[in-house]
Amino acid sequence: METVGGLLRGWRQARRLSQLDLALAADVSQRYVSLVETGRSNPSAAMVLRLADCLEVPLRERNRLLVAAGFAPKYRERLLDGPDMSAVRDALARILRAHEPYPALIVDRRWNIVLANAPVDFFLANVDPALLSPPVNMVRLGFDPRGLAPRILNLPEVRALFRARLSRQLAKTGDPEIGALYDEFFAHREPEALHGTPPLDVAVPMIFSFQDRRVSLISTITTFGTAQDVTLEELSIESYYPADAESAEILRALAETGSGTGEAASTVDARRGPA
Repeated sequence: METVGGLLRGWRQARRLSQLDLALAADVSQRYVSLVETGRSNPSAAMVLRLADCLEVPLRERNRLLVAAGFAPKYRERLLDGPDMSAVRDALARILRAHEPYPALIVDRRWNIVLANAPVDFFLANVDPALLSPPVNMVRLGFDPRGLAPRILNLPEVRALFRARLSRQLAKTGDPEIGALYDEFFAHREPEALHGTPPLDVAVPMIFSFQDRRVSLISTITTFGTAQDVTLEELSIESYYPADAESAEILRALAETGSGTGEAASTVDARRGPA
């Protein structure tokens, strides 16, 4: 049976903090932190949340801490398609539409695609249909040989970036499914020699071979900074921008001659699994 003290100790060690570091951050004594971790003191719900805040524990795991301490969970986990999340859905749809003709998608904590705009479909034309069965996983889609990997011209650089992202996410959340995803695509592979793809001044691009042309994209990641709902906190918006004028022109031309750009979500949305 897990205890709140054991869980807090695990998070403290994951953050590489001493008991004194945590005590100073939470404005309590080091002895108190020791008593909580060893189960000799029962923290209040407010104290559990204070310590969790100092440790930057995700909302899902804060609920777990509260339950282990004998309290009710504080943070709700609403379904994204539920009636009380309509404002969130509208905001996400606006973001995706506004980003066209450039691709953008929204993923959950395990990299499953929740929503995507229509330009994303242009890149999925030759993907194995098995990878498009719900839930569609962005990491698997990108690095499985049946997916986008053969068309990413600077695959070693892109793989290195995603290896680092998943490693940081695993350290932050401790999510075993992220660990499994990391093991599947990164853990047992030797780091690849980089091929010297010329970097931009500001970011490493993702370069696709697309219809006998090169499309170079840079990405940004957006999250909800004030989320008080588990589902909302775990969503991230991956937005891609052309890295050069030629790529921008290709994407604009696709939008003009393609289909479906007036919709907020692409066919990926129709295949999505639960958030």
